[in-house]
Order: sequence, then structure tokens, then C-alpha cells
Amino acid sequence: MRLKMNSKAYENYKLAGKIASDARKYGISLIKPGVSLLEVANSVESKITESNAGLAFPVNISINEIAAHYSPRHDDKLVFKIGDVVKLDLGAHIDGFIADTAETIEVETNNYDDMIKASSEALDSAINLMKEGIDLVEIGQAVQDTINSYGFKPIDNLTGHKMSRYLLHAGLSVPNVPDMFHKGKPKAGDVLAIEPFATNGVGHVVSGGGSNIYLCKDVFNPRLIRDKNSKIMFNRARVKFRSLPFAQRWFEEISSNSDLVLKKLSFLGLVKHYPQLIESKKGIVTQKEHTVIITEEGCEVTT
Repeated sequence: MRLKMNSKAYENYKLAGKIASDARKYGISLIKPGVSLLEVANSVESKITESNAGLAFPVNISINEIAAHYSPRHDDKLVFKIGDVVKLDLGAHIDGFIADTAETIEVETNNYDDMIKASSEALDSAINLMKEGIDLVEIGQAVQDTINSYGFKPIDNLTGHKMSRYLLHAGLSVPNVPDMFHKGKPKAGDVLAIEPFATNGVGHVVSGGGSNIYLCKDVFNPRLIRDKNSKIMFNRARVKFRSLPFAQRWFEEISSNSDLVLKKLSFLGLVKHYPQLIESKKGIVTQKEHTVIITEEGCEVTT
């Protein structure tokens, strides 16, 4: 295997991947009826930080028809129920070098085993094909074919993504259908998160309610912000969270009035609030995700 990446970056990506993988397995073991989403999110994030890694984004816990983008609030009362189909999606970084990974578990029932297998095997199909120079339309075709073979549909408007240092979405998308708008070709040394989603719905997500996940925008000139308190809060968030997404419950450590402050920062265009992504016909959704480093001969899974 030949890598086009300096050794320190490679070591950091590998370590981040090991920490993220361990945290994913740990998090899955915690998901049981009656356990709170907040407890799992906090426990998984603590495991990552106690391993001397940073949080690449808030732990996402998306249940049933929610495909992605739900993280519990600081006062969240939701608990897992028997029959829930839970997507646990998490990320760790070492000095900005990111690992992103996800898994689906069904809580004490087995009604959706085939759908869980469909997204998992679709990921395997994509990984087996992935290499430098491949047309990513081929990856989308392989994902779609695998998921269709189980009688389900891939989510057509959710994709994997290229990552770079301190940047979770770095331009290149990895489609889950043969989408001609995603015809990029990865290069050796690229780091990609591949994440097939399978559903018994129509295969499309729409925006729902708030996710409790935010991102500081790359504001051209924050000095133009006239509200002093908003400027202070924005600058604190940007220093603490950098260019990576953060959770409302993390922001609570900066401001005890987090809801009002975040709403104001969003209104001013200083932060982005991600919406929940919900299957448009409320179909159940499963997901499986790994991070890979592209090589000339194939790819190496870090998670």
C-alpha cells in the first residue's frame, strides 16, 4: 500500500479512527430501553475526550424515520424504547484529523434486520470498489444495487463526504445512488466518509425540526456585528469549537441562556442550525459508516 500523505497526518487519522471505532462500539452497548439519549451522548463524548481526542461533531442519535442530525439538548428527556431503530453517528479528531463512523441498532427487536444488513453490505460494496481515480457514480451504483437487492431504497439526497483537517465536509461527495452530479474522482491521500442509508420509505429526506447541532459560519467581517453580547458569544464559540459543529448542550457551558443566544446568532447569520433530516414518507432508516483513506490500490478503513 502506498500513501500520499505525510506520516504524522497518517498516524493521527489512524488514531482518531481507533478512538472513534471504540467509542461507537461502547455507545452501541449502552443503548437499552429506558436509557436516555442524553446519557448515551454524554458517555460516548466523554469516552472520546478521555482518550485524548477531540470531538469532531456532537454525537448524533437519530431514531426510526430520522435519518440524521439529532443530538440531545442539555435538558433532553427522551429515552430509548423497545423497537426503536437507532443510528449512532459520531466523530473524533486528533489535532484536526477526523474519523467519522456510524452504526444502526434495533432495540430488543429484530423487525429490521434485513434493512440493517442492507446498509452494512452496501458500505462493504463501496469500500471494496473505492480507490484512486474511480468515478464516484460507480460507488453510488454499487450502493443502490446492494440496497435494492434487499428490497429497500437508498436515500438519494444523503451522501458521504471528503474530510480535511478541521473540516468535516471538504467538497467531494460520495453518492448513495448513481447521481451524475457527483462525478468526482478521489485522489490517493484523500480521506472520505462513506455512509449508505437504506429505507423502506421513498428514499428521500426532508428538513424537519431543529437538531440542536450548530456551526460557526465563516463570517467575512464579524466586527460589523453591532450587538456586543452576540459578538462576545460568537467569538467564544469560534475559539472553542473552531470550524467543527457543536451541540446546544456544549454551548450551555458558554452561556446559561443558550437557547436565546443561539437563536439570535442564527438570526444574525453568524451560526448555522442544522435541521433534522427525516425520511419524507416517515420510512424507517438504517445507516452504516466508515472513514477511509484512499490509496493507489484501494482504500484503508480507519474506523
